[in-house]
Amino acid sequence: MIAIYARVSTEEQVKKGFSLEDQIKECRKKAQTDEVIEYVDRGVSGEILDRHALTKLRNDVRDGLITKVVCLDPDRLSRKLMNQLIITDEIEKRGVQLVFVNGEYTKTPEGNLFYSMRGAIAEFEKAKINERMSRGRKEKARQGKVLRNFQIYGYDYDKEIGKIIINEDEAKIVRLIFDLFTKPNHLVEGMNGIAKYLTSKGVPTKRGAKVWHRQVVRQLLMNRDYIGEFYQNRWNTEGMLGNKYKSKEDRVPMTERPKEEWIQIECPAILDEETFNHAQKLLSESRRRWAKKGKREYLLSGLIRCANCNNTMVGVTGTDWGKTVYNYTDKKNYSGAKHPGCGRRVSVENLDEEVWNTILEWLNAPVEIAAATEKDQEGTSINIENVEIDRLESEIKKVRSGRKRLLSLITQGIDISEEEIKQSLKELKEKEERLQKDLSALEEKKKESDQHIYGKKLIEEAALFYFSKGKQELTFEDKKSLIRHVVREIKVYKDHIQIYTF
Repeated sequence: MIAIYARVSTEEQVKKGFSLEDQIKECRKKAQTDEVIEYVDRGVSGEILDRHALTKLRNDVRDGLITKVVCLDPDRLSRKLMNQLIITDEIEKRGVQLVFVNGEYTKTPEGNLFYSMRGAIAEFEKAKINERMSRGRKEKARQGKVLRNFQIYGYDYDKEIGKIIINEDEAKIVRLIFDLFTKPNHLVEGMNGIAKYLTSKGVPTKRGAKVWHRQVVRQLLMNRDYIGEFYQNRWNTEGMLGNKYKSKEDRVPMTERPKEEWIQIECPAILDEETFNHAQKLLSESRRRWAKKGKREYLLSGLIRCANCNNTMVGVTGTDWGKTVYNYTDKKNYSGAKHPGCGRRVSVENLDEEVWNTILEWLNAPVEIAAATEKDQEGTSINIENVEIDRLESEIKKVRSGRKRLLSLITQGIDISEEEIKQSLKELKEKEERLQKDLSALEEKKKESDQHIYGKKLIEEAALFYFSKGKQELTFEDKKSLIRHVVREIKVYKDHIQIYTF
């Protein structure tokens, strides 16, 4: 039986009009008969060896079902010379004739050389196509164009202008998710609670699914696109095209490129940075703060840490002279615990009462308490920090510009010794490192200042929730939510406690 093999990749269909119908028509002419078996791979790259139709053809050749194979051109078999030679050898060693529409080759040293040269040219051409496409995509990205629809929840892709724009309906859900995660409420608890809430309300996901999952909510909470930080050329996907044809062990993983290669694109922000950064802090502690519920719930579970051994403290039930008692303890009895703890215990009733009374003081005087938590962070200080950050950034630019000018002097052939150049470059590099170190320290300090100011907002939000509910109507869950909204951690000392806010 005569076999016809045809293949076309998406890019060739679009760019060259290289249709499958034309290939099959020409191959049938070459075969000079209609009694043929067609093996067709649609939209599959020639770089991939494990293609569905090609694999079936190879198996049928091996089983002796095929006597002749007709193909338009060698590069239809493969765009890689090594793979092309493997396929050709498999076919011909079974005594099967391999015929090409566009040119014949003889089984002579010269013919084999010509065939290999055509395969090498095809591989080179494919590499050049990939390189040109990659360069073109990068250039478009540098011009501020969004290359494709990235399917980001909260945004739509405007193909005409190559931009992402806010989808107002989805943006409302994004803000709701962050509010539910960062603000005190009686609706949900944690990411799993948000996923269940959105599912129950019939809110569809970006792909139209009816069910939300915890991991989808987590990805949304971690997405920096929502504060206007959208990057292209961040991920290296080279070699991943054929993953669907490979086993799990052989699949090529997606890797992150160095940050200096990322290309930032203009993106409208949906959230403010303070809310997003606060969500990241909560995310980093979510496993501890919203632990799985046990038989008995504890008001401060996930927030307490022993000041002596630094172990987290959990609620436990015990007996004292036949009476049931509840304590928080740092003792870790499970197998594999890194630190067994120092054995500190504190009464659940006493600690809960002390912490809640402190929170009540804050809620009844939010402005005064919030001002205290700012730790004397005055506006003038923040303004000075901003000015100094601008100055350091300007100095770093000058240093980098100086290095470029120095290097250009070398290319211009100006009379300057190699030793002088090396010394000057070394001094400029050291200066840049010092400036960068100072800038990083100042940016961290400013970040802390901003966080203290945001802490004021958190306490005011908690107070609003507290007064809206009514002092006598607060449930256990309300109290738990309020405490977690303003308290980052509680350290228990021998004779006192220390409450740390956000």
